[in-house]
Amino acid sequence: MKTIIYIDLDGVLADFEKGRNEHPLGKITPYIGRPDKLPGVYENLEPIPGALSAVNELLTNERFDIFFLSTAPWDNPEAWMHKRLWMTRHFNEKLVRKKLILSHHKHLLIGDYLIDDRRFNGASEFTGKWIHFGSPEFKNWEIVLNYFNT
Repeated sequence: MKTIIYIDLDGVLADFEKGRNEHPLGKITPYIGRPDKLPGVYENLEPIPGALSAVNELLTNERFDIFFLSTAPWDNPEAWMHKRLWMTRHFNEKLVRKKLILSHHKHLLIGDYLIDDRRFNGASEFTGKWIHFGSPEFKNWEIVLNYFNT
């Protein structure tokens, strides 16, 4: 049986902070404190350094079954579409087709690992192992990939 790995998008694969900071509406009301509501903010996020090559390596490894598990803001429905389009822009669609799961309750999914940068939306209650991306133990994609290759 393959090891199931869920990978978050924002802050793990896509640089949401940079996108938020560079968005032309990012510093005006009503978006201050609610950057997830910024129109189009998810559409063209830059990849986190090392993310694409690391995830491509995981996607093509026969030991793993990779899924992308993200939370999309309820009040920004275009974000749901932009997350899906972001994936097919950056990965081979044959490898990621129907592998995107959007949920506000990540702890309800069954799997072995969740790679996520934040504890919210059930990530810290995930029943498998939570790989806390960006933490001292898992600072970057090189360290995460080494963890799975050992």
